[in-house]
Amino acid sequence: MDAKALLKELTGQPGYRGQIVHVATTPARPAKYGRLSTPLAEPLQKALTANGIERFYSHQAEAIDAARSRRYAAVVTATSTSSGKSLAYNVPVLEAILAEPRARALYLFPTKALAQDQQRALEDLLKPSGKRGKDRLRNIRLATYDGDTPTSARGRIRREAQIVITNPDMLHVGILPNHHLWDDFFAHLRYVVVDEAHIYRGVFGSQVANVLRRLARVCALYGAQPVYLLATATIANPAEHVARLTGQPEASVATITNDGAPAGPRTFALWNPPFIDAAKTARKSAQSEATGLFTELTRRGVRNITFTRSQKQAELILRYARDAFKGQEPGLVERVAAYRAGYLPAQRRELEQALFRGDLVGVTATNALELGVDIGDLDATVHVGYPGTIASLRQQAGRAGRGTRPALSILVAQDNPLDQYFMRHPEELLGRTPENALIDPDNAYVVAPHVRCALQEGSLTTGEGLRWFGPGFEAAADGWREAGVLTLRSGRTENEDRWYYTQTDYPAQDVNMRSVGGRPIRLVDEGSGVVLEEIDAANALRRVYPGAVYLHQGESYVVKDLDLRRRVALARSEDVNYYTEAREASEVRLLEAVASQAIGQTKVHYGHAAVTQRVVSFRRLQQFSETVLDETPLALPADSFETMATWWDIPTAWMEDLRGRMRDPLAAMHAAEHAAIGILPLFAMCDRWDIGGLSINIHPDTNRPQIIIYDGYPGGVGITEKGYHILGEWWAATLKLIEECPCADGCPSCVQSPKCGNNNDRLDKDGAVILLRRLLAEIAPAQDQPAHRGLRGLLQRQR
Repeated sequence: MDAKALLKELTGQPGYRGQIVHVATTPARPAKYGRLSTPLAEPLQKALTANGIERFYSHQAEAIDAARSRRYAAVVTATSTSSGKSLAYNVPVLEAILAEPRARALYLFPTKALAQDQQRALEDLLKPSGKRGKDRLRNIRLATYDGDTPTSARGRIRREAQIVITNPDMLHVGILPNHHLWDDFFAHLRYVVVDEAHIYRGVFGSQVANVLRRLARVCALYGAQPVYLLATATIANPAEHVARLTGQPEASVATITNDGAPAGPRTFALWNPPFIDAAKTARKSAQSEATGLFTELTRRGVRNITFTRSQKQAELILRYARDAFKGQEPGLVERVAAYRAGYLPAQRRELEQALFRGDLVGVTATNALELGVDIGDLDATVHVGYPGTIASLRQQAGRAGRGTRPALSILVAQDNPLDQYFMRHPEELLGRTPENALIDPDNAYVVAPHVRCALQEGSLTTGEGLRWFGPGFEAAADGWREAGVLTLRSGRTENEDRWYYTQTDYPAQDVNMRSVGGRPIRLVDEGSGVVLEEIDAANALRRVYPGAVYLHQGESYVVKDLDLRRRVALARSEDVNYYTEAREASEVRLLEAVASQAIGQTKVHYGHAAVTQRVVSFRRLQQFSETVLDETPLALPADSFETMATWWDIPTAWMEDLRGRMRDPLAAMHAAEHAAIGILPLFAMCDRWDIGGLSINIHPDTNRPQIIIYDGYPGGVGITEKGYHILGEWWAATLKLIEECPCADGCPSCVQSPKCGNNNDRLDKDGAVILLRRLLAEIAPAQDQPAHRGLRGLLQRQR
């Protein structure tokens, strides 16, 4: 594939109006090789040679030596997609088992698909490489242990498997609560492999961090202290992230970042949809532009993935493309498909195999295909909107052009602040260092249920609880005791007080690893009774409210009923020419500031907040044109939670000054709030949908004008804490975003928000500029006071 020639062809299409605003090409990169400190055992070396591996890349050799030395508690390899990171952990594991057949290893992958894919790759490596009688490697026993493993096979796997491949969910709900059945495995556990470690961020990462603490505690019960081997995409803080994820000291983490893998030439194009009005307030939809690219690439036989920001987008683009193919190229209708979370496992496996075999030319996908499942050789990726982090963008783009093959990636900008900022500053996107991966293992909402699970797995002294679960243990344990779940027996000292579980239930089954919400909701076809998908409880009210259009493999279903008690949504298949979007309203109470800093006439705070959110209505939008057809009110239950927030006062004198300039102060604050939310993902490894905000003339908790930005997850995950620490950069980037936007009065590219509960009513772009300039003028003499989590206050309120 000639990427530049292909881009030139795309510019010749009838709908092209100068959308390509920047093109960058990275030249091919040769391989760099390294040597191991000591040679490998002969059977292992033969197996590698038989698989065409004669030498190790420099990062592979460095990681293998670090792992086999056992001088580190954890070894993390943070290099590019397709750089052979799996070899960096497979080799030391296989070497250890060859030297000591009773040694065991536990492999954790974030999805079943990736686990099964890596099992196949490992089995290929273990195929006989010499005479049958002399090949010890083929005797190594490995097996996948997950929810699909037959009951009849589980006992044999526990007894015999030297390598057990699973996922964090199964470790949490199936293995750790039954650790007494795994006693020999845990007693001889030498390595724990954690692949795709960058995926474990936010709420999911915080949950997994607590599962790994429970794992370390169980290993200690059996006298084992395994070494953690991790692989991750490039992130800014691999050592810190791994330390927080595994609970190991950062000083004991070996970090391998010197990428020695070869790479082919890569071309990256930025594609900005054209304006559709003279006032430059609206652009052609990214969905429509991406559909055109997806269909053109597929017509040319260019194997591609078009990555979308939402499941709805993936389904809509698939539907539009199939409609386009039906008239002129009906043979292509079955050569495109959608792939996303929510599909049943069998559906996803079938799609993966079809893509690998080449039966599919194009796939629309959410970040479910961002992970390293082997889907064969691809030529191009299209990204419908910036995916939220540099790490994700690079990981997605890396799915094309594996090895030394050339690759093309096209980022289609959405009409939002961050995407448009990158269109105007491509160097900020293409030359930017990846973000920090943020998790908060001490989040009280996350810690408490895992403390309960750990105590069901075995009693703990207070000292042991503090060792494994940190400062949140005591408050969680006290809370469970008050609920009648635990009992406490006094020891000689307070640290030796021992906690016991008093129930006969199975608490792990009540913990949703993927969120801090409840059990998922099943979407059921009203006609056939077939379960179409399972929907995360945290997002269900935004997606399957009565009247919602839900898209599944390009087919539309209209939700007829939502039964929250039974956790079921009934939907009927209907061919409609519109889709739906939910609108939310929120209320924020400020509970406790745990850090504050004076900035001239204003004051900035970081601390605890209570948020109440409610889905209040939904809009119907015309397909293709995205014209709003109507809006329907909803009466759904509210969702309330405590979280962390950063908020700042707007001095009364500034409000009066805005009125004197004939500006609406609240509209100025509202616009500044939207823009600040839109640009914060530039600094934090998050999505704009992970953040909420409120601007108010007089807040009842402070009696002052307030702009509030909060983490959209119970307990918070460090997003707004990051903003508190970098206020100057954050406000400066927000001002730059608004000032550079070519619109006259505010648009989705700067101050309008798709989440706004007020339908973007009362926004003043020029007033926001005045406010932000005043804030930045005041910031120079400010003395920053370090923020902290203020966890004790939150824990005390929970108690």
